[in-house]
Amino acid sequence: MPFPPPAVTEADIEFLATAYLEAAYRWARDGDWHDIRIGLPVPGLELLHPEVECFGVLSAWNPHSHPLDEASNRRADEALAGELAARGIAHVPAFSSATNRSWREPGWVVFDLDTSQLDDLCRRFGQLGSLWWPRGNAVRLRMYTAKPARLPDHPLVDWIE
Repeated sequence: MPFPPPAVTEADIEFLATAYLEAAYRWARDGDWHDIRIGLPVPGLELLHPEVECFGVLSAWNPHSHPLDEASNRRADEALAGELAARGIAHVPAFSSATNRSWREPGWVVFDLDTSQLDDLCRRFGQLGSLWWPRGNAVRLRMYTAKPARLPDHPLVDWIE
C-alpha cells in the first residue's frame, strides 16, 4: 500500500510539526491507557517489556495528514496490523489525538524496530511523522519530509527526507 509523496506546503508542514509536538499520545494495556510524551521517557512501558531495546509509535490513518473516511482508515490500519503480524513485530494498541480531541488516530506501539525499519513502514503507509526512542531515553518525533526553512530547529525532532 505505497503512497505518493505528500502534497503539502511548507506552511502545512510547519503547522503539522507543531501539532504533532503538542499532540497527546497513549498506549494501552488491559483496557487502560497510559501517556507517552515527546521529550520524556516512558518508564511504565519499559518496565512491562524489559527485553525491548527501542520503541516506536506509528499509524496508518489519514496518510500525509489528509483526512480519510473511517472505513478507509480502518482498512489501512488492518493492513498495517497485518504487516506487523506477518513480520513478527510485537506491538500494542496506541492512540494519538489533538489536545482538544478535534483529531484522533488509532495506531500501534512497536517493539524493537530500528529507525530504518520504522521509517520504511511509515513511508509505506503514507505517514508524515512517527515517534521513536531507545530504552531509557526521551521520546522523539520523526518527520518524513524536509524541514521548512522558516521553522526553527527543535531538539526533539528528527527530519528525514
